[in-house]
Amino acid sequence: MRRSHIPAVLLFALLFSPTAHTADGKPLTVVELFTAQGCAACPPADALLNELAARDDVLALSVHIDYWDYMGWRDPFASDDNTRRQRAYAEHFGLGYMYTPQMVIGGGVHVDGTDRDAVIRHLSTDLADQSVPVSIVAEQTTMVVSVGAADASMGAAVVWLVTFDRERLTRVEYGDNSGRELRNVNVVRRFRQIGLWTGAPLTIPVAMPPRGNRPDACAVLIQAKESGRIIGATRLQFPTN
Repeated sequence: MRRSHIPAVLLFALLFSPTAHTADGKPLTVVELFTAQGCAACPPADALLNELAARDDVLALSVHIDYWDYMGWRDPFASDDNTRRQRAYAEHFGLGYMYTPQMVIGGGVHVDGTDRDAVIRHLSTDLADQSVPVSIVAEQTTMVVSVGAADASMGAAVVWLVTFDRERLTRVEYGDNSGRELRNVNVVRRFRQIGLWTGAPLTIPVAMPPRGNRPDACAVLIQAKESGRIIGATRLQFPTN
């Protein structure tokens, strides 16, 4: 973190201030890239996600799946939970298969993760006509997630807590990407369901991750059960000390 003369109390407030919307009031669009270090076609999509992660109106997440591990390189960030999440999207989209690299934008549309034009086009489309207000604030040992009221006709939605690391560099030694150093950003550690929202205001206390193995950041996603669309999102960066 850049050194600063900001007073400690103000610095704490800045670190933990919720960012459900950007400064210009636009919703935070969630982009999930289903990727794998053993997938030869994935590095260009990883690079595109790295670019998207620099935008303040996008929450770009690297979601590593494990079904490429058999090719000779075991992706250190892959998990069966991530693969199940992609499988759930395949069901929502009516697909009979899963593929990488796949970008899911706002939970409502999927595209080839290397198709820059399609990704940018969908990002410019307002996928969340009704955005559910959500915020997260942190205390010393607890985070408090607050989900606001919205039209009950939107149906029930899952409240997800996502933990992730800002950047990971990996030297791949086997498989199709052997010899390459891969840079992945916003690498998901875990998706964890912490509640169910049904339209009424909701407050959810969550224990702060322990310091010894604390991820760099977390996000809260409000995801409609029926459609899979993400109808609210916010993010929080943990302090570095």
